[in-house]
Amino acid sequence: MTDVARLSAIGMSELIRRRELSPTECTVAVLDRMAEWAPALNPFVDFDPEGALIQARAATDVMRHGAEIGPLHGVPVTVKSNQAVRGFSTRRGSRLTSTEPAPADAPLVSRLRRAGAIVVGTTTMTEQGWSATGDSPLTGATHNPWMFGRTAGGSSSGAAALAGAGCGPLHVGTDGAGSIRIPAHFCGAVGFKPTYGRVPYVPVPNNANLSHAGPITRSVRDAALMTAVMSGPHKRDSISLPGTMSPEVESGDLAGIRIAFSPDLGHARVDPEVARIVQRALSAFTHAGAVVEPVSPSWGPDGPAIIRDMWGLDVLGFLPGDTVRESLMDPGLVACIRDFEHFSAIEGINATGRRLAYAAAVNAWFPDDDWDVIVTPSASVTAFPVGRLQPEAWPQHPWDWISWADFSYPFNLSHGPAISVPCGLSAEGLPVGLQIAGPRLGDAIVLRVAAAFLEAQPFNEWPNPPGDDVRVGISVDETTEPTREAAA
Repeated sequence: MTDVARLSAIGMSELIRRRELSPTECTVAVLDRMAEWAPALNPFVDFDPEGALIQARAATDVMRHGAEIGPLHGVPVTVKSNQAVRGFSTRRGSRLTSTEPAPADAPLVSRLRRAGAIVVGTTTMTEQGWSATGDSPLTGATHNPWMFGRTAGGSSSGAAALAGAGCGPLHVGTDGAGSIRIPAHFCGAVGFKPTYGRVPYVPVPNNANLSHAGPITRSVRDAALMTAVMSGPHKRDSISLPGTMSPEVESGDLAGIRIAFSPDLGHARVDPEVARIVQRALSAFTHAGAVVEPVSPSWGPDGPAIIRDMWGLDVLGFLPGDTVRESLMDPGLVACIRDFEHFSAIEGINATGRRLAYAAAVNAWFPDDDWDVIVTPSASVTAFPVGRLQPEAWPQHPWDWISWADFSYPFNLSHGPAISVPCGLSAEGLPVGLQIAGPRLGDAIVLRVAAAFLEAQPFNEWPNPPGDDVRVGISVDETTEPTREAAA
């Protein structure tokens, strides 16, 4: 049954349709593996095995009566805790949020349920999604499945930890500056941030249109299917895109595809081992028939100043207002707020203008220079110890984690699709991710290139099970004072 828990969603669905496995058997297998791993990972805010089994038995009964079933019928899924799930609190990693259960599902959750998915729980995240590490004042540290004591990344911490450990095939994440792709990189998972608006995000965050919702999986084709199920316009998200995305990923070689490779976007510091692993992985693209050429895009060096200003604007909405509230918050988030609390309206307007010009430059660069996609490292480092915002050997700062994450946010700023796929393991046995990104609305080509990469260079490694002596536990504070919507 361990093998069942590690099946892809497509593989699980095919077995269910052929009646070789029931939804109940699949759900039990995933719940058993989650029970084995959860004490070490600390990935859940709410874990509801009893509710999941009720859903699974109902899905099994549907099969017995021969009713039409959806593409995810009987497939377990988790949801990041900034998306409302009926009956669970939407805590967003913060002790200042309400413990009241959500009265209704977020649109993407409703769509997953309509497709037949079994919701088993909500997953951990950093406070309001403000950072890309795995620590939260609400739930503590979420650990990396490949090495206890190392971060799972964030802000979609629990989702990536579960995906990397093989605890079910489908996990919802969100991404405001890398919060799907960075934890996927750290945990050996596939993390896809679709084009902005492809998946409706309700309520729409007040954060300069940075946040995207998307899947964390172990398969590119699973990511495409899950995105397709969640995609389409919604009346409560005025920026959601019309139409739905195809669940199919074009197969075959990459003949005629032009891939730009940038090891540093013209400015980023990268750990030498990460750089070597990503560089070696490029041969998979050429073996698949693509042309790969090194580039240093002109827009790259403009990104750091823009994202820091935009991030400062985003977090101002969480200004604590008094020392009691501040004492309940992540100190890094508070430090970031304090650095920007005197940011003027004119400075904010100018920052937004520079962001819009940057997005235009990124999206024009692909067709102007005749590139289909750009490949980079997913992040500059492998997973470092929990409790830190930066690796020990990197410049220290009270809040700036962006210094080691310069590859992801350009495609939040530009609203383009980007995916992280695992491309190897470090000498310590920690995963390294490779990012494939494209222009706005270029989801299909990004997924095609990513699928071809993993076909040419499969990542079939799994972390070892946790030892009996490794137990983190879950402790959720019951403070009920609500705050504002999440940043990422």
